[in-house]
Amino acid sequence: EGVPENDALAVKWYRKAADQGDADAQYNLGVMYDNGRGVPENDAEAVKWYQKAAEKGDAGAQSTLGVMYQYGTGVPENVAEAIKWYRKAADQGEAIAQANLAVMYQYGTGVLENDGEAVKWYRKASAQGNAIAQYNLGVMYDDGEGVPENDALAVKWYRKAAEQGFAEAQYNLGVIYANGEGVPENDALAVKWYRKAADQGD
Repeated sequence: EGVPENDALAVKWYRKAADQGDADAQYNLGVMYDNGRGVPENDAEAVKWYQKAAEKGDAGAQSTLGVMYQYGTGVPENVAEAIKWYRKAADQGEAIAQANLAVMYQYGTGVLENDGEAVKWYRKASAQGNAIAQYNLGVMYDDGEGVPENDALAVKWYRKAAEQGFAEAQYNLGVIYANGEGVPENDALAVKWYRKAADQGD
């Protein structure tokens, strides 16, 4: 913006601010190490900077740190630590963390399986437009997990995710129109949604 793009110079200035304790700069420096932009890719260094920003309350850093712990990227895999950071970010309204925390509850990963708790967090992330959460909330209504089975609400949430290009939601919407579940049966609309998912390689 106003200068040629230069990742190395971006890193230089992020580092100066990060070394002074600026949480945004620490998070962004972590992103640069995470993606190998302006510096060699280094997961451990990314974690170091995410951790600093997360401890200052940066929700994006907390959420990303949760992912690093969940998958053992740059740190030993630690599901309890992942949940801790997801919860901190989710409580601040960070949609990705809310969706990830919901998945942990849905499948009982590091916590007792609790479909009601999963639905709670999927709803929060869905309200912010998170397509993965919208799709999963649709699944919960489709299957009656944590909520009473409700085809109309399943359709609503599948459609929101499908309109954002989420292939699994597009496929499920195709199935729903093909079978007339919660909507009038409509083969043309089934084909439309199957084609969108198929075009993405589903």
